Order: sequence, then structure tokens, then C-alpha cells
Amino acid sequence: MSESVAEAYLSLLADRGVDYLFGNAGTDFAPLIEAYASANQRGARVPTPILAAHENLAVSMAHGYGVVSRRIPAVMVHVSVGTANTICAAMNASRENVPILLSAGRSPITETGMHGSRDGYIHWAQEMYDQAGLVREFVKWDYELRLPEQVGTVVDRALSIADSEPKGPVYLSLPREVLAMPMPEGARQATNRLQPASPASPDAAAVEMAAKMLASAKSPLIVAANVGRDPGGFDALSAFALRFAIPVLQHRPRYLCLPSSHPMNLGYEPGVGVPQADVILVLESDVPWLPGKVKPAEDCKVIQCGYDPIYSHIPIRGFSSDLSITGGSTATLKALSAALETRMDGAAIAARRAKVEEKRSGLAKGWAAARDAAAHRAPISPVWVSHCLNQAKDPRTIVINEYTLVMEQCGFEEAGLYFGSSSASGLGWGAGAALGAKLAAPDQSVVAVLGDGAYMFSNPVVVHHAAAMHKLPVLFIVMNNNMWNAVRRATTGMYPQGEASQSNNAPPFIHLAELPAFEEVCAAAGGYGERVESPDALPAALERAMAAIKEGRQALLNVICAAGD
Repeated sequence: MSESVAEAYLSLLADRGVDYLFGNAGTDFAPLIEAYASANQRGARVPTPILAAHENLAVSMAHGYGVVSRRIPAVMVHVSVGTANTICAAMNASRENVPILLSAGRSPITETGMHGSRDGYIHWAQEMYDQAGLVREFVKWDYELRLPEQVGTVVDRALSIADSEPKGPVYLSLPREVLAMPMPEGARQATNRLQPASPASPDAAAVEMAAKMLASAKSPLIVAANVGRDPGGFDALSAFALRFAIPVLQHRPRYLCLPSSHPMNLGYEPGVGVPQADVILVLESDVPWLPGKVKPAEDCKVIQCGYDPIYSHIPIRGFSSDLSITGGSTATLKALSAALETRMDGAAIAARRAKVEEKRSGLAKGWAAARDAAAHRAPISPVWVSHCLNQAKDPRTIVINEYTLVMEQCGFEEAGLYFGSSSASGLGWGAGAALGAKLAAPDQSVVAVLGDGAYMFSNPVVVHHAAAMHKLPVLFIVMNNNMWNAVRRATTGMYPQGEASQSNNAPPFIHLAELPAFEEVCAAAGGYGERVESPDALPAALERAMAAIKEGRQALLNVICAAGD
């Protein structure tokens, strides 16, 4: 029997280094399921199938796997309806430049007459004029496979575009009739002649201008968010900041940018350094500060650096940029370092270092005071949860943070151990991302820190099912304050003296009354679950939960937190 297009597609993905295909199936999957069975019979190498019973989970798992492994995963969902369910997770991946081959079946094109023609009533209503239009704004490229002879070119083009900077998801639709067709003899491409584009190098003249600004600065500052996305960026920033005594703020980091204990680490709040700086070097940060709350002085020079330093995908973004440098963080920092060596003297660097050490010492005292104040506070403070997690985790634990971790209280010393939620903040990402991270790093402990709302958005029953089915023992810490705290903050921030802020009655759309026992949802899937209400009980609860995941069971701590935190 000749090889089908579906078999050729799966084999080609494996040949090109795609190890996993995350998916939620529909009637369009029939040729792929048959192809998997055939591959198993023949011993052919194909991506390992990872079933996720909701599309948001499938893409979030792929996202987590991709950022930890630095390999491209593939996702397959069910035609138009499955594509619709991926939009939130696809936006998250797009905004964080995570390369994913996102694919979907397409309702059969023909009504009769072909193998794979329509044979279910849904095949009429699920067809769209422009299925890819659902996700087009969040993918770099989209295409529909039309002929068997195209398979090699289509796959290689998809992967090369996804993996070219700025990286991101691509979308491929796969009609059922085409997947079911036989592959013509000799049509498969043995080698990939469509490699990703090499990243842009920082312009030498721009680097010289930036070095001149930084060398003459009295109070320079680095603001970073995604430096760790670039291989080598973590080490490059650590070395650069230390060598030239330039303090670093990480505003809403999605990747760790330098060690928590680094002498130049000033934490995560822009107000600590942005207003006082005379030159700011912005590294891979879409929102380096919040202009309505904190902004640089009028005479402060701002240098924006990144693969797309002006963030052209964001419709409006007015952050100052006196100089924009295109290039990866590693290359840019190495070029700046070479340029600064001839411009900086030891005395100037020593003066900067003393100033940063004094500021960092004051910050550290404040962080310690916050921790001590939270130690016996009930309901439990997220500050205390973050500190206790820091004490409970081992140095190689990977932490996925969907909003609620207080990073000043939870330290990380190596790259690839911390990942924060996307700047798009599509809720429901963290739990799935943690499962994907565990798949990529099976020998490391993985912890997901989630708000109660984020946990519910993750489709908890589906998450715990996937953890059990695929044997991915992750610890989920749910900081449960029984509300949409972001909505509360937005309301009180806009209307501090308003009726909603002053009223004794609970405002609508904020409080989450009658929440289920989250720990029992995990237990229902065979995991370890525990409700924690006392700050004194938390360390022992964390110890029990960490022991459970090391034994191979998923675990969940439902931590009852203060309403205002």
C-alpha cells in the first residue's frame, strides 16, 4: 500500500526535528490517526502524539515545552471550531515569540466523490470562507496544503519562518481529502533546503552611539524583560552589568534575565530606577515602564534594543527611543561591551558600583521586612507563599508564574528556571505551560504558581487529566483570594474615591463566590491535594506536595490568600 500524505507529513515533521504533536482531535483527524497506526506497524519515526482535551491546553503545553526545550513543537486541532479555541493561547505565543507549528484540519472540500469527502452533518456548517483568518493576526504565516507534492516545501517553509527572528507561531490548514491522498513516488524531500534566516546583527555605528551615551552617563539603567529568550542572553547580561556596574530592572519578565543574587539586580519595579536614570538601555522589553505611573526624566536618553525594537506588531506604542538597535540581546551586549572597554575608566565604574550597592542594600532590607511582616499574617500573603516556595524548591526547579509569584521573595540563579505569563496575558496559560515544561525537562521539578481565576481559565479537569495521562507530575500552587484582583485594582485605581471603592457592598464582576475545592479536582485525577489556610502550615504543606511530585504524582495546594493581595 502506498504512503499517504498524512504519513509523509508526520514522517517529515520527525525528520525536521519536531518531537511532539499536541492535539485535540475531530473528524478531520482520521487520516492522521490511520497514519500513526501505520507508522507504528512499520516502525517509522513520527512525532509522539500528546492528547490534550482542549485546544487552549494543547497550545499552552506546546508553549511551555518550546520555551524550555528550545525546539519547535507542532499542534493539531479540529478545523474551524478547534482553531477558535486556540486564539487566546496563540496570542500568548505570538507576543512572546514562541515558534509553534499550529495546524488544523479543514472541513472536507468536496461533498462526494473523493476519499475523505463529507460524511457528517457538521462538515457543512464548520466550513469557513477564511478559516486562517481567525488567527492571522497572531501568526507569522498561514497556508493551506493543496497538493501532495507540496508537503515538503510547505513543512520546511512553515518551520523556517517560525524559527526566523522575530520568532513566532505559524498556521497550516490540512484538508481531509488531501491528507488521505497517496504520495506520488519520489515526491518526498530528503533534505531541508529552506533554513531559517540568520538574525540581524547590531549596526556598528548604532552600537558606537549607544556606547558613547552609556560611558558618559552618571546614572545608567538597564530595563529588561525577555533577554533570557536569546540563547546566551542571561550570561551576557550578567557579565555586562557586572563589568560596567549598570543596574538592571526586570519589568514583567517572561524569561529570567540575570541571577536573583546578582549585585546589579534592582528587582522588578520601574519606580526604583527609571525616574532617576540619565540613560536607559531597554533590552527586549515591550513595556519597560507604565507611563501613567512612572517615566524617565525629560532629558534621559533611551536606547531600545531587540529583534524588533519598535515592536511593530503593537498598533500604538509611544515609548521614547533616541536610538533603536536591531539584534539579539547576546550580540548587542557583546558589541556594546567591546565598545565600552575603551571608553570607561575604573574610577567611574567603581563610583557606579558603590551607588548600586547602597541602593540594593536598601531594597534587600525592604524585601526582608515585607517577608517578616507577612510571616504570620492570615489570610496568607503571596509574599509569604513566594518565600516558602523559595525555601522548598531545589536549585534546579522550574517555576511557571501566571501573575501571582512575588519574585523579590523567590530567587533563581540560572537561566531557564523561570517563565512568566505572556504580555498578552491570555489567562489559562500557566497550568498547561507547566505540563509542557515537565515534558521537556522530565528530570527537573516543575511548579506552576497561579491565581484562582487563572487556574479556572486553564480548564482544570482537562489539565489534571493530561497530567495523569501523560505522567507529568507538576505542583500547582493556587493563590486563592476569591476575586478577580486585577479587575479590583483597575477599578480602585481609576476611581479611588468612587462608589465601588467606598461601598460596603461587593462590587459586581469582581468577587468569585462559592469557588469549588480546587484540591479535590486534582485528587479526583489521582493527585495529591491540600487546602492551606494558615501561614504556619504552609512550609509543611509544601514539603508534602514536593514529596508527592518526586514520587510521580501531581499535586495541588489551594492556598487561601488575603483578599487585597
